Amino acid sequence: MRKRFALVGAAGYIAPRHMKAIQDTGGELVAAMDPNDSVGIIDSYFPEADFFTELERFDRHIDKLRRKGAKVDYISICSPNYLHDAHIRFALRNHAHAICEKPTVLNPWNLDALQGIERETGCRVFTIQQLRLHPALAALKQRVDSPGERTYNVDVTYVASRGHWYRSSWKGDVAKSGGVATNIGLHLFDVLTWVFGPPGECIVHLRNADCAAGMIVLERARVRWFLSIDARHLPEQQQLNGSRTHRSMTVDGEDIEFSAGFTELHTESYRRILAGDGFGLDVVRSGVEVVSQIRNAPVAALTGEYHPLCRLANAV
Repeated sequence: MRKRFALVGAAGYIAPRHMKAIQDTGGELVAAMDPNDSVGIIDSYFPEADFFTELERFDRHIDKLRRKGAKVDYISICSPNYLHDAHIRFALRNHAHAICEKPTVLNPWNLDALQGIERETGCRVFTIQQLRLHPALAALKQRVDSPGERTYNVDVTYVASRGHWYRSSWKGDVAKSGGVATNIGLHLFDVLTWVFGPPGECIVHLRNADCAAGMIVLERARVRWFLSIDARHLPEQQQLNGSRTHRSMTVDGEDIEFSAGFTELHTESYRRILAGDGFGLDVVRSGVEVVSQIRNAPVAALTGEYHPLCRLANAV
């Protein structure tokens, strides 16, 4: 039977990937909501979907569908980070599974409450953690999981340059986005803990509105990391050719190429969720714990192991 979906946050940057994933997996988007009514993109996928700009009316509509035997099976959540917890609760209260963009929540303790609601309702919460599906990173995990005790030295750099709009939006408000480490870094920390094991010591060397950096000790790796939305932190050649994004991971000096291959990962995530193999609340906990630590840790002096871009970031 064709699965029925609703979508919260239809006007956001990531929402079209969810619409495409719903379409590609044979689902039907029956209703969508966003305070911003610039959502003509819906016509490219589900022009017959009902649309609301107020959550209260959207809630009433979803409830009416359920009461007349036409309930939605899944509610996809692409709203601002700080609203994810509330919108997941909204989905579960309406007897629908939730499919949420990262971060599932901003604080680890919110996961405990959501697990309680899962038990009460019998519905599940799934998060899009698409890097776990990337072939290069899956191959890295297989290699790290091979027998033998070994600790790896890992460097991770991610520069996703953003314009002046970023600071003026909710993404520039730490209370709403969780800051740079949460907003652009959570996928990386999730995949790092998946590949190299649970986190231990977490040191923050840099944390401001535009970038963050530090070192984290995992069960099988020592990771120096650097995250930025400042185009000045891009490699010189990429600045010259107009590129806006740079992703890099080295493991014991070996490059792990994962810059490409993202196009279909939302669709693959949906396929797995519909097959009962999505990433649930227990899976996402380690990543949420790491970014919560980064947000709240004191900033340490640049001594010991630190990412080489830290000094450049301090200079600019």
